[in-house]
Amino acid sequence: MSKRIEKQLNSFKYKGEPIKITLGTLVVTAFCVLLIIIATFTQVTVQHPYIPLDSLAFLSQDLSDYDILHHFIKKYQYIPQIPVVFFVVSLMGRKFGMLAIIGYIILGLFFPIFALGGGMSYLFEYGFGYILAFLPAIFFAGTLLKTKIDFLRIVMIAAIGVLTIHVLGILYMLFIATLRHASMDLVTSWISTQSGAQIFYDIFFTVVCIYLGRQTRKLLWIVMC
Repeated sequence: MSKRIEKQLNSFKYKGEPIKITLGTLVVTAFCVLLIIIATFTQVTVQHPYIPLDSLAFLSQDLSDYDILHHFIKKYQYIPQIPVVFFVVSLMGRKFGMLAIIGYIILGLFFPIFALGGGMSYLFEYGFGYILAFLPAIFFAGTLLKTKIDFLRIVMIAAIGVLTIHVLGILYMLFIATLRHASMDLVTSWISTQSGAQIFYDIFFTVVCIYLGRQTRKLLWIVMC
């Protein structure tokens, strides 16, 4: 490879610089908003082995039997919205990541792009707190992603970011439930559904999406600059 060609290739190499405002960055940011909307209405069936509470009762049985073996397989209907949000911030950085989330929120207050609809009345829905919590979570994630990161740092960012969304989402839900005088059964059911096992799946897939976002950022560096 000649020095001239090598110099040209290096000029396009991602070196961690902040993304500039260009037509390309605005187009990718708009695409990220669309990606979050798609993730909101996407449901993925996740299957993996697990140990149920009654597993001891099956020790004396034939574990090769399909029905018994199926008992040790967990099926979970998962919505990957939160991991996609972190994919966006790892791809676009803090500034454009927050711009994408703000755009998503504003659109949702006028159009039915949230999970349960949209419009100004959505401010009083139980789940709106999770959406608002995207902002502090990606601000935190975007700040830490500015520095050189390794796998453990990605796991830490994912764990703290996901917990931030769920904790703030639960607090907002409790506030709305108080205004509505909702029953405790409804409150505990909502928390269990939205922030039970979902948290562990969110952390796992967020780690994957942050890594993918960093790699995609390198590939799209020419477009975004």
